[in-house]
Amino acid sequence: MAPLDSVRRRRGHRTYRVAVLLVTFLAGLVVLPGMAVAAPGVQMNAADTALLNGVRLAGLWEIPAGTMAAEKGQSARVREVGAEIARQHGVLDELAVQAANKLGATLPSDPTTEQKGWLTEMQNASGAQFDQIFVTRLRVAHGKIFPVIGAVRASTRDSTVRKLADEANKFVGDHMAMLESTGLVRWQQMPPAAIPAAQQDSLVAAAQAGAAGPSVAISTTVVWAVFLLALGAGGYATWRITRRS
Repeated sequence: MAPLDSVRRRRGHRTYRVAVLLVTFLAGLVVLPGMAVAAPGVQMNAADTALLNGVRLAGLWEIPAGTMAAEKGQSARVREVGAEIARQHGVLDELAVQAANKLGATLPSDPTTEQKGWLTEMQNASGAQFDQIFVTRLRVAHGKIFPVIGAVRASTRDSTVRKLADEANKFVGDHMAMLESTGLVRWQQMPPAAIPAAQQDSLVAAAQAGAAGPSVAISTTVVWAVFLLALGAGGYATWRITRRS
């Protein structure tokens, strides 16, 4: 009787394996075709990254610029504006860092070469000349980032980026108004509003085009090829197991 019991256990085990394989194939019929038409997950694109980096870079040079203005500005209004811009950029920078940490993004840690040049220019200036340089440089910089914020806010698919864009929009709008309140903005020298073509390499172009970053897309043909290959291999294995049983 012992050998008979052993054979029954083996036959039962084989039957169980056959059943598992059949269930797997049936599940594949439902899941794999669905994978072929599933929409890819939402990911950060170039516009989202442009906003994060732009906000971060703005804080890296405008905080020291505002602090400098608060200390050495000739007019009381420039000193007041400088102190407030530095304070608000500290808050905005913290929001950008929090957003980047949430999204797993890496932010710049130093101002750009151009921004460092602006800070050096301010350090070497004094009196009315300093006031003019401070207002001009910051007003032009805010004018460049302002359309980027709006374009990203209008097109981003990420709620964290949308929230940061909302906050940045408020701060930048306030900063432009404060800088203009000094009476030192030379409107005739302001760069004209020019929206570059979507294919050009710029922050505004990336924001408007919503240029997608690296993403993973699965071809329908590839999915079906893998599915049919697995189905054929599984069918052959099932036939072998059944034949041996």
